[in-house]
Amino acid sequence: MSGRNYVPLFVSVMVLCMVMTTLHASQIDDISCSEAISSLLPCLPFLEGSLPATPSSDCCTGATNLFNKANTIPARKSVCQCLQNASPKLWIHSERAKQLPKLCHINLFFPIDKCNS
Repeated sequence: MSGRNYVPLFVSVMVLCMVMTTLHASQIDDISCSEAISSLLPCLPFLEGSLPATPSSDCCTGATNLFNKANTIPARKSVCQCLQNASPKLWIHSERAKQLPKLCHINLFFPIDKCNS
């Protein structure tokens, strides 16, 4: 593999590290904002619009674990808000983010783009 194939991954990881550093103090019940972001690290290729067109099993496992750890509606809304705040820094495609819960069989009980409703 050429070094060029690693550039998008390297950039994504570096941006994730910067986001996690700026959000590390934000605590959501028993989970920090940086932990929430870390749980979804395997989802970055899907969320950024890369192939594959569906999330990987590792992505869904991370998303499900995050959903289970944030085990109340207020905690899930806080995690959602954390991820919304981080998404512009990670170049997340909003349409892919909206698809993730359904594709991973997670019922959030609220639309992902309306965390505070």
